Amino acid sequence: MEQELTPESDSQQSAYHIPVLFNETLEGLDIKADGIYVDCTFGGGGHSRGILSRLGPQGKLVAFDQDAAAQENIHDDPRILFIPQNFRHLQRFLRLHNITAVNGVLADLGVSSHQFDEGERGFSIRFAGPMDMRMDRRQPTTAATIIKSYSEQQLHKMFEQYGEVTNSKTLANHIVHQRAHLPYGTIEQFKALISPVVKGNPHKYLAQVFQALRMEVNDEMGALKEMLQQLPAVLKPGGRAAIITFHSIEDRMVKNFFRQGSFEEVPDNPFESVAKQTVFRLVNKKPVTAGAEELKRNTRSRSAKLRVAEKL
Repeated sequence: MEQELTPESDSQQSAYHIPVLFNETLEGLDIKADGIYVDCTFGGGGHSRGILSRLGPQGKLVAFDQDAAAQENIHDDPRILFIPQNFRHLQRFLRLHNITAVNGVLADLGVSSHQFDEGERGFSIRFAGPMDMRMDRRQPTTAATIIKSYSEQQLHKMFEQYGEVTNSKTLANHIVHQRAHLPYGTIEQFKALISPVVKGNPHKYLAQVFQALRMEVNDEMGALKEMLQQLPAVLKPGGRAAIITFHSIEDRMVKNFFRQGSFEEVPDNPFESVAKQTVFRLVNKKPVTAGAEELKRNTRSRSAKLRVAEKL
């Protein structure tokens, strides 16, 4: 997932969300006019508008988003079916609506600018607000819950893996020893609690810490894994999946699953005689990244990687 852009790094526009790699994603999906497509991360509806523009009257778009705020962006279009759920429940809700297979699945795993810009959601280091960070506010676990209940080992692993925080072990130790004495329920309180161990650029450091907490609160890696595992059953033969990632762990997971149908790194062995059972054909051998013009227009696209695969 992506880190929040700080005031130093970008003068982000106030739009709900600018879809990254917009044209590249639509081209990758190879949209059929009468097809059924799924936008797993509806958000501001940018990618969905693009899909709808290429669908005919018989086409259908199924849009998932667990964030209630996204429902305000639903287009007035009879071809849209909106499902207010996490995309980890992809197949279940398609079946509930009598959809057995689809022509394409899109997931843009970035957090919307709108979510970062709402202080009360707790995603941003720039605003006063609670340590919340829930995409789906129906869920009980908040960032404050994790700070309170996780062991030092769990915190260390989280900050190291999801935030790539340089002194993640020191940070975890500090939190565990200070949380009984200092408040941490708000963003300002939490920033004050960890201030003695902040290293390097404070904006970058805090963005990494908040990214790790957000990914854990929303079980973003678990949800991605579950969604990917459903793709072979959900896609029609010739159907395509287009996944936009913002974090190296996410990209590695998508790459491995598209290549070999599993999440483990499997080194090429010239002496291996066992035939691999491939489910997908890679549409692009390497991930598609933003061009110079998009990077200038939308800085958040700098870490975006698009991978597209076609079901055989």
